[in-house]
Amino acid sequence: MNGSIIRKILGYVLILESLLLLLPSLVALIYKESVVKFYIGCAALTFLCGLLLAIKKAKNTVFYLKEGCVATALSWILLSFFGALPFYFSGEIPSLVDAMFETVSGFTTTGASILSDVEAVSRCSTTWRCFSHWIGGMGVLVFMMAILPLADGENMHILRAESPGPIVSKLVPRMRKTAGILYLIYLTMTMLEIIALLISGLPTFDAVCMSLGTAGTGGFGLVVDSAASYTALQQVIITIFMVLFGVNFSFFYLI
Repeated sequence: MNGSIIRKILGYVLILESLLLLLPSLVALIYKESVVKFYIGCAALTFLCGLLLAIKKAKNTVFYLKEGCVATALSWILLSFFGALPFYFSGEIPSLVDAMFETVSGFTTTGASILSDVEAVSRCSTTWRCFSHWIGGMGVLVFMMAILPLADGENMHILRAESPGPIVSKLVPRMRKTAGILYLIYLTMTMLEIIALLISGLPTFDAVCMSLGTAGTGGFGLVVDSAASYTALQQVIITIFMVLFGVNFSFFYLI
């Protein structure tokens, strides 16, 4: 088992998560919410831990499927733990176990929640909840493959470990470009839903968060009744994109 390359990948994952935490931090700054200090602090802590893991050069760059499986499993554990810290330290979810449950539910796009009143949560934390669905919908490791200069064979091992299906194939000869294509489709469809919801009259914050939650097919919402209080048109738009995001993205690429 090549522990040094696994350590380096875990470091990259944490650095990436620290950058992703900046989105809810930006929302907190826009709406002048006091929880911003907890999100920025957790982003800094996550970045530091990731840097400590990634800064040391790997002794051996050989990377096989077993390393991919271990790296994937440990990545999701670390992602969930560090992703739960803002909920816990801000006091919006005072129990670390509950915060972990909420975060794991987000990243795995399960959609179960311990929050009885989601409307009482800050806009910053609401954004992070919905954004966790968006991140988990495609998989943070797939995103990492698109931006990191790993060897093509190493990327394939990560994708095989990340994907729940029995068969994983490339859309194009290079695996890194395949990951980029998948995320381009994912991002484009998310933007299309946001635009459609904005045209339907949904406020910008609601449109963005609902689109992030829909993209991951998880179901985190902004209000207690989910989308029941939205107009029929808005519900139709969300339903259509729920179906589209549930389709294998290779189908869209082939089209």
